[in-house]
Amino acid sequence: MEDAELDAIRRRKMAELAHQQQAAAVQQEQAAAVESQRQQVMRAILTPDARERLGRLKTAFPDVAASVEDQLLALYQSGRLRNQVDDETLKRILAQVVPRKRDIKIERR
Repeated sequence: MEDAELDAIRRRKMAELAHQQQAAAVQQEQAAAVESQRQQVMRAILTPDARERLGRLKTAFPDVAASVEDQLLALYQSGRLRNQVDDETLKRILAQVVPRKRDIKIERR
């Protein structure tokens, strides 16, 4: 009796794990498809120089780059972007997004 129960439990656990792996694979495919669509739109709305700048920014500051991409996508979807975003326009957007750093000075007395 115990061997049959253990086998049944093992089979259920293996089926559950297989289901979880399948769900994770589907979720990864969906995330890859969304990222692919996002990159296609970014290629359409950014000039090559601006795309290069955003790529370098993504390497150094991924959170800032994601924020800028989100803003650009929102502008594109709302129809407020009429022309491609060039490098100078991207610089202005980055200047607004990236907060100014404060200099901290420590004086010894």
